[in-house]
Amino acid sequence: MPQPHPDELVFVPLGGVGEIGMNMAAYGFGPVNARKWIVVDCGVTFAGPSQPGIELIMADPTFLEDNADDVLALILTHSHEDHYGAVLDLWPAFDRPVYATDFTAAMLSAKRAADDIVDNVALRRMVVGQPFTVGPFTIEAVNVAHSIPESCALAITTKAGRVIHTGDWKLDPSPIGAAPTDEKRFRQLGAEGIPLALVCDSTNALKDGTSPSEDEVAAMLAALIADAPHRVALTTFASNVGRVISIARAAEKAGRQVVMSGRALHRISTIARELGMLEGVAPFLDQDAFKTLPRNKIVVLCTGSQGEPRAAIARIARGEHPAIDLNAGDRVIFSSWAIPGNEREVIDIQNLLIDRGIEVITQQDGLVHTTGHPRREELKRLYDWLKPQTLIPVHGEAVHLEAHAALGRQHGIANVVHARNGDMVRLFPDVLHFPGEVRTGELYLDGNILCTPEESGVKERRRLSFGGHIVVSVCVDSRGAVVSGPDMSIEGLPEVEDDEESLTHLVRNVVNGTLKSIPPKRRSDPDVVEAALQRSVRGEVNAWWGKKPNVTVFVHRI
Repeated sequence: MPQPHPDELVFVPLGGVGEIGMNMAAYGFGPVNARKWIVVDCGVTFAGPSQPGIELIMADPTFLEDNADDVLALILTHSHEDHYGAVLDLWPAFDRPVYATDFTAAMLSAKRAADDIVDNVALRRMVVGQPFTVGPFTIEAVNVAHSIPESCALAITTKAGRVIHTGDWKLDPSPIGAAPTDEKRFRQLGAEGIPLALVCDSTNALKDGTSPSEDEVAAMLAALIADAPHRVALTTFASNVGRVISIARAAEKAGRQVVMSGRALHRISTIARELGMLEGVAPFLDQDAFKTLPRNKIVVLCTGSQGEPRAAIARIARGEHPAIDLNAGDRVIFSSWAIPGNEREVIDIQNLLIDRGIEVITQQDGLVHTTGHPRREELKRLYDWLKPQTLIPVHGEAVHLEAHAALGRQHGIANVVHARNGDMVRLFPDVLHFPGEVRTGELYLDGNILCTPEESGVKERRRLSFGGHIVVSVCVDSRGAVVSGPDMSIEGLPEVEDDEESLTHLVRNVVNGTLKSIPPKRRSDPDVVEAALQRSVRGEVNAWWGKKPNVTVFVHRI
């Protein structure tokens, strides 16, 4: 009778499976009580309106901390923020190596210098096509096309079999400044033995067909730059080096020079040039050269494609940029798409430009941007190359994951696992799904402090943003006599000065009336006075305003 295999291979998503961003996943191999772990990616997502004051959100690594002695390494698929943005915040505590390509390693080092981060990580070079071993795992980086240089899928092999973790990818036959997805190697991996699982990007699983190629975008941008009568300004994702190359080539062909504005663009283009990715591309001019060039001989490449208020295009739109100004008749191209949650900020900038008579061109007007993720036909081609036993859709919200799962079933994949963050999926010896098996969640970066949502105070901030804040302070003695106050502070509530009774006047009357209504003996009890004042002020202001304010009362007994 066969004995059960003591080793298991498991997959645990900690972030990015149920939302866009903060991608982080763990693979474990070995007996249940002695598994060794590798981690793939360590990214962030951006806070929305419901998290006021929060800069970034990242996956809670508590599960990894609980298994820290058995965590061997972190492997980065590429250097987009949603895949590597949390490394310097989370990984130094593990004191384990980080494997990355040259470009990703340079981006991480530049990020550390730019953000003045003290903690560092031990970087180890990862080269496409050169497998390396970490404990029981053998890992090979496979080149894939995406919207940033040196993006990789990972072939993760153990004694139990192989998993293909795609990272972000697409099938672009003509990427700019990079090699296309390595179809030959993926076909070989499929032919070498059916992979246990394909853990695959789901971002565009709702979209039919194939993604447009980057060279189609390049052709459109070249045409728009060539026929512009005056200045052309473009904003795009700073990390899209291929797009930057396309813009530079189009500018040169049109007899224009490129002026660059924005720290992120300067930082990434410097890295790309040092690594030989901008060979043949003329050096970019700094923004101070803007005023020295004729109006029809300039292309401005600037940051701010996501509506960031301090980025170059936003400052230009507000007329606040120290070196660059656009005029009516100039052309601005948004060679990007708005990440969900950023739409309003991007539209506001576009409206400012339009109001000044500046022509604004977006992806609604033509092919000025293309995705870096696979559509349905591309997904099906990858299925055919690899023929995986199991599909695990990742990198997407629920609607993307479910659409991807349905496509995999339709295409004949035997096992399709509907995983979410915190689930554990056993891939060997057989496929089992354990929902909610491990602790997961979010951490907020609030200024310099990394904290849980409960620790962050965001709930109270939301309440303050809705109801404002009234503070009342009063001093009473042991006999219940009011010896000082009441003093008041009102913030975030409407103050109608020409009203018959202002809010300040109303609150003062309510406080004085309530104090008089409390018998002197009871007034000597601070808790009684605090509760009475809080209740009466909140109630009277609600009757006047139609909303309940936040009320804090300090009663000092002297």
